[in-house]
Amino acid sequence: MRADELQPTVLVVDFGAQYAQLIARRVREAHVRSEIVPRDITADRIRELRPIGLILSGGPASVYADDAYRMDPAILDLGIPILGICYGHQLLADMAGGQVANTGDAEYGSTDLSVVGDSVLLRDLPTEQTVWMSHNDQVIEPPDGFVSVATSPGATVAAMENREQALYGVQFHPEVAHTPRGAEILKHFLYEVCQAGPSWTSHSIIETQVEQIREQVGDGHVICGLSGGVDSSVAAAIVHEAIGDQLTCIFVDHGLLRAGEAEQVEETFKSHFEVDLIHVKAADRFLEALEGVTDPESKRKIIGETFIRVFEEAAASVGDAGYLVQGTLYPDVIESGSGSAATIKTHHNVGGLPEDMSFELVEPLRDLFKDEVRAIGEELGLPEEIVWRQPFPGPGLAVRIIGDITLERLETLRAADSIILEEIRRAGLYREIWQTFGVLPAVKTVGVQGDGRTYAYPLIVRAVTSEDAMTADWARLPYEVLERVSSRIINEVPGINRVAYDISSKPPATIEWE
Repeated sequence: MRADELQPTVLVVDFGAQYAQLIARRVREAHVRSEIVPRDITADRIRELRPIGLILSGGPASVYADDAYRMDPAILDLGIPILGICYGHQLLADMAGGQVANTGDAEYGSTDLSVVGDSVLLRDLPTEQTVWMSHNDQVIEPPDGFVSVATSPGATVAAMENREQALYGVQFHPEVAHTPRGAEILKHFLYEVCQAGPSWTSHSIIETQVEQIREQVGDGHVICGLSGGVDSSVAAAIVHEAIGDQLTCIFVDHGLLRAGEAEQVEETFKSHFEVDLIHVKAADRFLEALEGVTDPESKRKIIGETFIRVFEEAAASVGDAGYLVQGTLYPDVIESGSGSAATIKTHHNVGGLPEDMSFELVEPLRDLFKDEVRAIGEELGLPEEIVWRQPFPGPGLAVRIIGDITLERLETLRAADSIILEEIRRAGLYREIWQTFGVLPAVKTVGVQGDGRTYAYPLIVRAVTSEDAMTADWARLPYEVLERVSSRIINEVPGINRVAYDISSKPPATIEWE
């Protein structure tokens, strides 16, 4: 049985907003399951999914533009509670017969909101409060049956409600931190309008996944692709909870790991898990497959396919294993172009898998964001060093070396990366930062050391803060930390004569360079 058949779910209809994923996260933080669906979803499909509510996200367009995003009009007749946010608010008004116009009163940033009527969404909140706006158009006349319950200097109808049909709209963004009471507004919609209960918890997720895994696998044997990171570790722990000794974990050392990582993974899992662990040393095989490859997508696909081939061979030594566990997360699925989403980059465990793969996938985390995975890891009693380990990409250092992958470049990057992590831990910043790592471009620059000219690699330091990797901001590391990192790398790592710091956010950049 699917998780969405066991848990009451709110669907977030994505109209191209930069905050669609944030809306989904905020719903889950209220302990209600959410799922992002494309804007072209039909009423029939929604009826099949049986959600308890819909949230229409914001978007970049005007509802009157020729290329404006619309939705199936029959959705309004389903009798499902709907909350429109920003563009979703305007779209709801337009489709229900109201009027939307560009009055010239655009609002961007923090805005004063005045509650002007009895409201479900704004109940028990201050009549004057601050919200975050981002709009040119506005609703100037709510549809029949709707009542305006809030205004702002640039929005005559900053919030509207039709209680009889359970249709609601807000021009502002309750999902962002800049709307201080936004979480309460969303909870009012979830708990009072949708009649949701706080049932989406770590315990309930584990129970649901254990049941699903047992139903899917039966008495079959399962292989887990273990990397030692939090995702694959939690996935392995959930599967082991479900089927016990039917699980065999395979750790593939592809030669693209950080310094000392292979030894750490083996030691950790032998100490904390009572599962079979096979350590496959396949560095030469991966390096041979990657020789001369510089295109990022090609690297990811080669690594994904080679992983599967190694698993298939390892499976032969443990019996008839027909299932493969992977730590695929919800952001991996979204970024790999699932549904109507654009492909940002192919994650090796989503779009990089070969079509002729002989395993059936078991993905207990496919529906989850990273913070939910960490919470589940703690619930399962995994050690802190696993639960709070910074994310590390499946393709490893291959997507942190820009250009051809060589053994020399791998060893250089490994040494530099080790220094970066050591200094971040020393400064007490490891838990505060989402990811910290080095990037080695396959170019050389002129430098001077001692009295001589050098011609060596630059090293880029990348450190970002994030909640789920869908968006990220560059970390404002203290200058003294950056100075120590730079000084140590240049003095201790042969082949590097320059250190730079990446101060780009996501978007427009991605976290990893490839």
